[in-house]
Amino acid sequence: MLSFENVGLSYGTGPETLRDLNFAIEPNSFQFLTGPSGAGKTSLLKLFLLALKPTRGKIILFGRDSATLSKDEITQIRRRIGVVFQDFRLLDHLTLYENVALPLRVLGQEEATYRSEVFELLRWVGLFERKYSFPTVLSGGEKQRAAIARALIARPEVLLADEPTGNVDPTLARRLLRLFVELHKSGTSVVIATHDLNLMDQFDSARRFVLADGRLHVFE
Repeated sequence: MLSFENVGLSYGTGPETLRDLNFAIEPNSFQFLTGPSGAGKTSLLKLFLLALKPTRGKIILFGRDSATLSKDEITQIRRRIGVVFQDFRLLDHLTLYENVALPLRVLGQEEATYRSEVFELLRWVGLFERKYSFPTVLSGGEKQRAAIARALIARPEVLLADEPTGNVDPTLARRLLRLFVELHKSGTSVVIATHDLNLMDQFDSARRFVLADGRLHVFE
């Protein structure tokens, strides 16, 4: 589904932030990405999403060499990937319901085909009663859950989540992890970047990718 071959990344003329990355994300797999602050976890997720281009090496995504893709093809591939960013990226002029439904609206789907699904997902993340609220009145934890719901609504083939439980309490963190596990069981590959060792220990069968000193170490 996704592979890195001798990938390196540097910013400007500086030294490589990430180097010699060789690994693969298989279909229907689950992995945690961890490492110290500043190790490059967010940069790695941006490479997954093709939001950054590698300085060297090759990234293969869904069987395509990313270097050969046009802008339109990159857009099409990104629609197969759900992303939860740390800064949420909710649109303040849209209600919570509208924010979560936005990926389906962009795809041209009629509201009647997804309304009940959006409601069900909002129930799952504990936000059904807030469905017509605007992001400006939501807490950080509520925004986090809304961002997760939006990332999941289009049933992505791959989910990339950057610290998805960073703004919620431990009980809700466990509930969200169960949601990710169920998504994985349905066929989605999941990559969760996190510092939360307790969270990772709850799903110890997942692979762990550890970034340190610019290199990636894989623990099965």
